[in-house]
Amino acid sequence: MAVNLQLVPAAAGKRLGAAVIDWLPGVAVLVVTFAIGFAGISRTRSGGFIVYDTSSLVLFGGIGLGLTLAYLFVVLGLEARTGKTPGNLLMGIRSADQDGYAPGAGAVFLRGLITGAGILLAVLSAVLVVVFKWFDAALFIVGPLLLAGSVWAVLVVVSNRWDKNGGLRGWNDTVAKTLVFDVKAGRDPIATGGIQGPYSFAPLDLPPVQQVLSPVAGASAPRAAGSPSPAPQAPSQQAPHAPVPQAPAAQTPAAYPQVPHAPAPPAPSPSATMPSQTMPYTAPASFAPPAASAQGVPQGILPGAVPAGSAAGHRVAPQHVDDDVERTQVRPGTGGPAPVAVLRIRLDDGRDFQLDRSVLVGRNPVGQAGEQHAQLLAVDDPGRSISKTHLHLLTDGAGIWVTDRQSTNGSAVTTPDGLRTPLVPGVPTFVTPGSTVHFGDRTFYLGQA
Repeated sequence: MAVNLQLVPAAAGKRLGAAVIDWLPGVAVLVVTFAIGFAGISRTRSGGFIVYDTSSLVLFGGIGLGLTLAYLFVVLGLEARTGKTPGNLLMGIRSADQDGYAPGAGAVFLRGLITGAGILLAVLSAVLVVVFKWFDAALFIVGPLLLAGSVWAVLVVVSNRWDKNGGLRGWNDTVAKTLVFDVKAGRDPIATGGIQGPYSFAPLDLPPVQQVLSPVAGASAPRAAGSPSPAPQAPSQQAPHAPVPQAPAAQTPAAYPQVPHAPAPPAPSPSATMPSQTMPYTAPASFAPPAASAQGVPQGILPGAVPAGSAAGHRVAPQHVDDDVERTQVRPGTGGPAPVAVLRIRLDDGRDFQLDRSVLVGRNPVGQAGEQHAQLLAVDDPGRSISKTHLHLLTDGAGIWVTDRQSTNGSAVTTPDGLRTPLVPGVPTFVTPGSTVHFGDRTFYLGQA
């Protein structure tokens, strides 16, 4: 598997160890019950014929077969829904379908049928021995078939050693289209969104962020050459409200030429105030009265500033490109709104849903008063591990609020960093994309698309 997917195929040794652990209970039950049944067979001679009493074999053999089949169905159902078996849990591996989700009952049954084909043939031969009463030859018929079936099962389990694609699939995996992953050495795809994981829920490409210079924030007043910089003031010395300075036209220093017919800007009200600033306020050059420019004063030079070449010899600070706030230009391609990521969930059975504003999740969810317009998401649960209305989901832009509706088996959230936290019933919990929500024996992955 690709390195960035963090998936590790299960080695043949771990596969074999898990299979042996899974087989032992069934094999042990069959051996014990059939041994007791064969030991209880009695034979009598009647009219020159040998009559076998096989009632004990039928009784104990039937019990053994029934217990073994029940155990196999339980293991099959567990692996079909979660990829786990007792052996898989102990060896740290998981079975999955070709997309990295729970394999399903059909795929697990087909894998088991191919693996145990030889054992099933031996069991069938034992049944024929009982039916046709070939007890004298039973050892020579059933024994070799059991040995051949065991060898075949071992070869199938470790057949991924001969897979040229990095030991990814065995013979049974190829037929059933399944995969087996080592979750101790890598990521568990079933619990983290499949083979692609979070990559399959990557948000849409957004326009690149461009830094914009603010014409006001952080701007400092230009100083005349040689003038000392103002000493910084402590926060306690800064007045909460600084009065707006009087308009420069109210004073006419002798150093400036008189501008005839230049209308003076109106003086602000003494009560006018502005928010406190951490640096002395200086009116930007773009706020100069427009009539001054028409009467010969160069645009961008305030009354009170000395133009270049004047008798005072002061230089004028260069005008900044952001000073003219009225000349903001719209860049091409920014006329429409940026695309918004849509929240989606993917259930552990592979189904994918786009979330509405309000969603109810459960075995057969029903809204309470005021929830008639909620999206109802029914989840199959043959084991009845989830409640009728288990969860309430409320989308909130960057994530969802998940509330456990007083469910019987509870709920939990696993964050992208692997931290699992149980949900408090009735208390909304905020869940971000990349997290996995567990409810009963089912899970779903939250992503963006």
